[in-house]
Amino acid sequence: MKIQAIQKLTLLDFPGRVACTVFTVGCNLRCPFCHNASLVRGGDGNFLTEDEVFSFLGKRKGVLDGVCITGGEPLINEDIGAFTKKIRAVGYAVKLDTNGTFPDRLEALISGGLIDYIAMDIKSSPDSYDTLCGVGVDIEKIKSSVALIKSSGIPHEFRTTAVKGLHTPEDFEKIGKWLDGEPYYLQAFVDSGDILGGENGFSAFSADEMRRHAAQASGESVDTVLLILLCLICF
Repeated sequence: MKIQAIQKLTLLDFPGRVACTVFTVGCNLRCPFCHNASLVRGGDGNFLTEDEVFSFLGKRKGVLDGVCITGGEPLINEDIGAFTKKIRAVGYAVKLDTNGTFPDRLEALISGGLIDYIAMDIKSSPDSYDTLCGVGVDIEKIKSSVALIKSSGIPHEFRTTAVKGLHTPEDFEKIGKWLDGEPYYLQAFVDSGDILGGENGFSAFSADEMRRHAAQASGESVDTVLLILLCLICF
């Protein structure tokens, strides 16, 4: 595992848990609006060893009860199963963030009982995926991951970072129909200063626009939608 850093405490990322976040290095996608460009490109070379990670976890037992694994894309690592197994052996619950492009590895984690919460990014509607991901994507793998998560029995959520100029109202409507009532959140785009395609000058939708998009995704009227705007907190 290539690990860039640990966020020592989060009360937001793992619902119901006091957790830390482990940032893995590398990603197979090149989403131009990605807010962790340095991780996607391979990190800064100052990686943490697994011994350092588990030394930290050992010291924080009784204070933390969860570990979020994010990136980059954690499932790009072939040894992700062994890593999560070691975390659980120490006594921590595990949350996985994923882009859904590795359904086989995801299935292995689910069937092995190695994860307790899953958050999957839905980049856009199925017919717009390649554009939003910056590379060609096998949409059937994305659909397989969605189906696996929906049927897993594991607490989960799906989420989309909404970017003005890249997403359309029709995208959110199509995503809503695709997910069919699953927990789904719209995240407002935030320029972290580490944007992969930062030269493009991406911007966020207004609060009113986000409410309308949430209504389109949920099939409800704007007045009945409870929209949770999640701020991307960058470290």
